[in-house]
Amino acid sequence: MAEPVTPTIRTAAKAVVIHDGRVLLQRANWEGQECYFLPGGGQHPGEPLDATARREVDEETGLTVTVEKMLWLREYIGAHHENADTEAGTHRIEAIFHCTPEGDPGQLGGHAEDELQTGLEWVELEKVPSLNLLPHALRQPIAALATREPSTGYLGDVA
Repeated sequence: MAEPVTPTIRTAAKAVVIHDGRVLLQRANWEGQECYFLPGGGQHPGEPLDATARREVDEETGLTVTVEKMLWLREYIGAHHENADTEAGTHRIEAIFHCTPEGDPGQLGGHAEDELQTGLEWVELEKVPSLNLLPHALRQPIAALATREPSTGYLGDVA
């Protein structure tokens, strides 16, 4: 009988960086598929989540951002999703913040890019639903930022 897996909870911050009706996304190659991710990553012990978002955006994109407000809280509990057999020990909690760039948003190029990252792209908000943005549950809420004040809150355990 296999030993039960005790999940480790990882807290992270992601950034929805908006400028002129576009959102900044990381292009990536993940598990053999071309996809997009929001910039962001893991929280350091003692680091506030808004500071995590600022640091991660700087590292991955080269931009300095102002964190405006938290939009959503997302969980991912691997045991509840498609790859439960291999991700039973995964439990992520992500705070997703609305951010605006300081300085020139065209000057991109981080100094600590993710290993999966293949580029950075400003994408029109209306086009986000047609992209392979991961997690898929973020596509519609991000696109909605183009036309209205976002609904905020807990997104749940979504992939």
